[in-house]
Parts: sequence; structure tokens; C-alpha cells
Amino acid sequence: MAYTEETKATILHLLDNGTSVKELCMEYNISRSTLYRWLHDLEYSNVAVDIPSAKDYNALQQQVKKLENIISVLKSAKCTVHAPLKEKLLELELLYDQYDVRTLCEALEVSRGTFYNHILRNKRGNAWFEKRREEYRILIRDVFDEYRQVLGAEKIRTVLVQRGHQVSTEYVARLMKEMGLSSVRTTAKQNYLNLRESGKKRNVLRQQFNATRPNEVWVSDVTCFRLQDRNHYICVILDLFSRKVIAYKVSKKNSTQLVTSTFKSAWEERVPELELLFHSDRGAQYTSHRFQELLRRHSIVQSFSNSGKPHDNAVAESFFASLKKEELYRKDYASEPDFKRSISAYIEFYNMKRPHRTLKNRTPCQMEEDYQEVMSQSHGK
Repeated sequence: MAYTEETKATILHLLDNGTSVKELCMEYNISRSTLYRWLHDLEYSNVAVDIPSAKDYNALQQQVKKLENIISVLKSAKCTVHAPLKEKLLELELLYDQYDVRTLCEALEVSRGTFYNHILRNKRGNAWFEKRREEYRILIRDVFDEYRQVLGAEKIRTVLVQRGHQVSTEYVARLMKEMGLSSVRTTAKQNYLNLRESGKKRNVLRQQFNATRPNEVWVSDVTCFRLQDRNHYICVILDLFSRKVIAYKVSKKNSTQLVTSTFKSAWEERVPELELLFHSDRGAQYTSHRFQELLRRHSIVQSFSNSGKPHDNAVAESFFASLKKEELYRKDYASEPDFKRSISAYIEFYNMKRPHRTLKNRTPCQMEEDYQEVMSQSHGK
């Protein structure tokens, strides 16, 4: 079978843009040896063959489509490019729902701003315009529901054209947006994930950082610090009422074991008697079955920050910022024991001596002591 130079160029173009030799040979019914010979002839030919890239080819296709649409507008319009502006605007208004605005305006050489001003100025008083607009809203809604809310603007437009209604994708999309319609394909996965997440990882705390008593809310987080070319992970648990660090652990592994052991230390230290809320981010350690089961055994309600919202755990984040700026970044640790001693000393300072603006310049320990004093006085009455 003889192949034209144009066909050869097309096949070589496809090969150049990633189509496999096997696929081309099957589709065009040619042997591998023939294809390789064409490739060899092209590489060693004295005649330069200009094969457009995939990007250039797509750009040319878009340009052809654009020109075809402009020609279609000029054929449909009952005036020419040289007609008075008012006449062209009236004609464009009649074609408004059949073509996108860019194509309409380019075809009759009218600026889009001028056309939009004309539409906005006249559409409220244009009974025909509003009537046609309402007709298409009904048609679009009918197709949308008929196809079980699966179709987007482009495919709804295709169905309408098949049924004899000349309309543009842009116009359909505009009316769909006005009606609040969107294909379930666009939102299905996210809606499904949100539904799953809402039941499993609820944000109960919702940035309500003002607890009314100790052991009402605990917040926790893990941070990383690089020491001697190795990551070290620090897990803390703070009481939201007093901002006191009630437990912490340091580990070379960011694991469920790290947060579990930190929690157990906090529980042994405080032994909460009333209902407790535990808030953290959505790290794998906190969402693990092992850790969630541990909280359930202690009848603790678990709360999670929303995805990508670090401010939902701002108290724990703020503590780590203070720890690093006021202690860790100021020293060059010679060893891991020095590093751990430094953390221990800072937490003691943080709890007992460092005033907090949110606590009216009291320390966490003072905050809890004041609470206990008030409670003692209350019970003594």
C-alpha cells in the first residue's frame, strides 16, 4: 500500500509526540521496518521536514475552530461588520445565546465591554430577552434532571443542540451558575470524603480556646527539631484552661507510640474526673486506631482540626513557637541529653515563671492555683 507524504508526516508526528511504534503499526497497518525506514529517511534527508509540535498543532486546531465560529456568526447575522453600532448590538443580542461573547464580538468587531453594557442596560426592559432566557432555564433544568444531574454545561449544550435548540456552552454555563446547578461528577468525590470525614474526624473544639476549668480540654501536637543531622520529635499535651504543659515526650520517631506514651503520662499526672475533650491535628498518630481506641477506653471525646487549618490548634502551635524561639534556636546542643535537659528546663520555666497575656499575665501554675482557691472558697460556704 502506498502512503502519501502527508500521511507519512502525520504518522511521524504522532511518533514524535509519544504514540508507540506498536500502536502506529496496528492503526495504520504498516510494518515496523517500514516505520523505522521512514524515520531513518527523515533523519538523514537533505530536505528539512517541518513537523509541528503537539502544542503548535493544538494551537492551529483552536485557531481553525475559532475562524469557523466567526464565519458561522457572519453567516447568521443580518448585518455586516460595517453596519452602525446600534444595528450590530441588536444583532449580537439575538445571537447571544447561540455563541460565546468573545466570538460574537470579534466577528462584528464590537468590544465586549460595549456589548455587555448594552445587555445590562437593555435586558430588564426587554421582554423577549427575558422570555427566551427563562425558556432556556427550564430546558437546561429538564436536561439536567433527566440525566440524573450528571451532565455539565458542555454536554447539556450538546443535548439541546440535538433537540433543535441553538445555544452556546458559555450561555448554558452562565444559566447553570445562576440556578446553582453543577454536575455531581464535579463534587461527588469531595462530598463523599466530607461525609466520611464529618462522622469520623469532627472539629468539636471549633477554636473555642477558653475552657472554664482544668481538665476540660487538652490540646496536643508534635513538632520536629533537627539535632546533629537527625530529626527529633517533641510531643506535648497542654491543658487549655491554664495553658500548662501537663506532659511531653521526645523521640527519634514520629509514631503512634510517641503520642500514646505522652497521653498516658498526662492521664497519670492529672487523673481527670469529669468529661474531657482531646483536640489535635489530623496527623496519622492521632487518627490511628490504637490511639483512638485508647481515648475511647477513657471515655474521652476526640476533636480534630480541619484539614489545612493550623489555627484550629493554635494553642499548641503557639507553645512550640515559643519553645523554639525562646530556647531551642538559641543554643547549639552538644548531645541529645543536653537537648532533652534544655526542653525540660524550658517547660518548667514556661509553667511556673513565664506570664501569659491570655491568662492576664499569670503563669499556668498560678492560673490553676487561683482556680483551686476559688473552688475551695466556694465549697467552704
